[in-house]
Amino acid sequence: MPTISYRTGDFDLPAYLAVPDGPGPFPGVVVIHDATGFQGDVEAQAERMAAHGYIAIAPSLYSRGVKPLCVVKTFAASQAGRGQAFDDIDNARKLLLARPDCTGKVGIIGFCMGGNFAMQSAHKLDFDAASVNYGEVPFNAEKLEGSCPVVGSFGGKDRYLWGAAERLEKHLTKLGVPHDVKEYPTVGHSFLNDLPAVARSPFLPVNVVMGFHGTDDAAVADAWQRIFGFFGEHLS
Repeated sequence: MPTISYRTGDFDLPAYLAVPDGPGPFPGVVVIHDATGFQGDVEAQAERMAAHGYIAIAPSLYSRGVKPLCVVKTFAASQAGRGQAFDDIDNARKLLLARPDCTGKVGIIGFCMGGNFAMQSAHKLDFDAASVNYGEVPFNAEKLEGSCPVVGSFGGKDRYLWGAAERLEKHLTKLGVPHDVKEYPTVGHSFLNDLPAVARSPFLPVNVVMGFHGTDDAAVADAWQRIFGFFGEHLS
């Protein structure tokens, strides 16, 4: 469950905060949940970041007003690249920067819908690095111009995002953006998420048809190793 709230616009948005042990200072990471919201494993993802030495904040983006409408608006924003959710994400970034135990470097990591936000925020907001996990990739490279360094992980069995990894690799190479993009042929869309939590999603029938399921311990371990290696390089 969310442990704090922070001011964003005229609203106090709930969020989960995980802080590493020790005096710091630490780099920060904004963790963006998948389409299941806080029914999923966002708290575990935030704690994973903290265990590796990052102050992690995971905003609950489905908290404004009537939940079904909020879910629709948030998901639409993740695809359109504009909307209140981006202000909420940016204010989470600013909250981390204002902490005396933050180094002044802040990254973003997102999964599924959160991967969409991480992809968009990489060039729209002032992050120092972004981890895009099975997020949508624009077809036009210029839409990513000005992006921070990006580490991207995708599943080869993901029918929804076929070709996304190759496209992102080409875009970032063309733009001269530091990056590490990899597609894992043995896994599907949600391979870095807690699959039992994803299975409780109301989108489960669609998920199965689109290839959202399937995991591989070796792929998961390799993806996390790449993410933390990349963040270590660009957020240290």
